[in-house]
Amino acid sequence: MNSVSKQSMDIIRKMQQNEVNESCIYANIAKFAKGEENKETLLRLSQEEQAHAAIWEKYSEIKPKPQKLKVFWYTLIARVLGFTFAVKLMENGEAGAQDEYAQLLAEVPESEHIRQQEEEHEKALLEMLDEESLQYVGSMVLGLNDALVELTGSLAGFTFAMQNTRLIALSGLIIGISATFSMASSEFLSARSEGRTDALKSCTYTGIAYLITVVLLIAPYLLFASSQYLAAMVCMLLIVVLIIAGFTYYTSVAQGQAFKSRFLEMAIISISVAVISFFVGIAAKHFLGVDL
Repeated sequence: MNSVSKQSMDIIRKMQQNEVNESCIYANIAKFAKGEENKETLLRLSQEEQAHAAIWEKYSEIKPKPQKLKVFWYTLIARVLGFTFAVKLMENGEAGAQDEYAQLLAEVPESEHIRQQEEEHEKALLEMLDEESLQYVGSMVLGLNDALVELTGSLAGFTFAMQNTRLIALSGLIIGISATFSMASSEFLSARSEGRTDALKSCTYTGIAYLITVVLLIAPYLLFASSQYLAAMVCMLLIVVLIIAGFTYYTSVAQGQAFKSRFLEMAIISISVAVISFFVGIAAKHFLGVDL
């Protein structure tokens, strides 16, 4: 056995367990990932993790089994949210490993080789992953942004003008469904004018993102009593923030982009439009003398 300090041994055993888990996760994801190149990339990542675990085994002299719950969780995430997101989320979880590698360097010379491979080779392999849904993130962002800004403003304006959750929901649903077809059609024509062969897929992703947003934003007005229009609006605004946070987090992980700046930008725009539209509804009701 290679003699190392207790502190280093704890780090080694932790890293070894992670390598074993990740090797199993990559192998599981490869079974259902689409595309032969993606399957090969994931299997190569799995083999690398196995090789790293074998190096740590020389020091720990143990052979841990994969942690079933963690393996199941990341495999489930890959099935639901896509394998690219799951893999990059898992790799992002190793951000604090650099300090641990530095601690090991004096006692475990191989740790430098593993660190370099984790940083360089695996990064290159991750960039090779090609998932169809990520190719259309731009289309989804277009549908999502437009739905959030347009429908948030409309519902906020209707809230004070109509003061009835059922009327607000009905108006929002009519506008939302019409806008879904309009946005999808515009994306289709835009893609065709650019000579793209994926115009139908692009407009489908746009339309789906828009329609899901419409349903989520209208839901509070259907769940609350007809007189609880203000509570419904507050709930709707909370859903807006959650949608923005969730989608921004997804794209920031999957595409390696900054989360905070994109989230704040989208949230500020959507909430600002809602506030302005709410006061427009108040003004319209007052000056037009409409009483529903």
